[in-house]
Amino acid sequence: MRLEKLTKEEKELLLPGESVEALSAKVKVITSKTHTFGTDTFILADFSIPKKHEIAVEIGTGCGTIPLYWLSLGAEVKKIFAIDIQKKACYQLERSAEISGVSDKFEVICADVKKEIPQITPHSCDLVVCNPPYKAVGGGLVNSESDIRIARHEYECSIDDVTRCAAKLLNFWGRLCLCHRVERLCDVIESMKKSGIEPKKLRFVQQRKSSAPKLFLVEGKNGARPGLIALPTLLIEDDCGNLSDEMVQIYRYYGEK
Repeated sequence: MRLEKLTKEEKELLLPGESVEALSAKVKVITSKTHTFGTDTFILADFSIPKKHEIAVEIGTGCGTIPLYWLSLGAEVKKIFAIDIQKKACYQLERSAEISGVSDKFEVICADVKKEIPQITPHSCDLVVCNPPYKAVGGGLVNSESDIRIARHEYECSIDDVTRCAAKLLNFWGRLCLCHRVERLCDVIESMKKSGIEPKKLRFVQQRKSSAPKLFLVEGKNGARPGLIALPTLLIEDDCGNLSDEMVQIYRYYGEK
């Protein structure tokens, strides 16, 4: 969305280096170099859409695109708790919610998920979603900027931290939804099971039919019995290199004015 299309009041809410993207005609998200979103954000948001009147939590919310996407679809959530350890991200989301007129749906919490979160009653939530840092500490190139380093590597939040926190927040059979790289699949499954969250649905994501999966989506249920099912693979592109029909549907309101 172009900045000149914003109202004067909306422009005044932006900090230097920030811009605005329209997730729908009404719901907008403020992005910055540090806190932005990609295709994986959209596919996890679509995979994890909350049911009517549910209480949902996003761990490591960043700019809050996932819960804002839910609201752009008209999801009738009871409450959304959006947690991030970085104050800049929290402030960014608070302003996005204000611009979008959905502040009443949000409680943005600046907190470390390795510690207690007093704002949320234990075992009171129906859904926890997280698009965690993909790289383990010591894996891959490390960005010199601390905010980006935290978003990409498990310096402040490991997959075990995510699953332990989710187990504390979720009610019985509450759902944890994650997106991660395929090379971390065993780590994620092991971590979920250690925390008492049983993996129930698994879906691989491929760029196109001829490529190998690079990402996966997984849903687990707190306290459930074993029984994992594999869903059809999500293809980002069709054979001609265009967005697949499913991705067109996922992006259906993106960029609306």
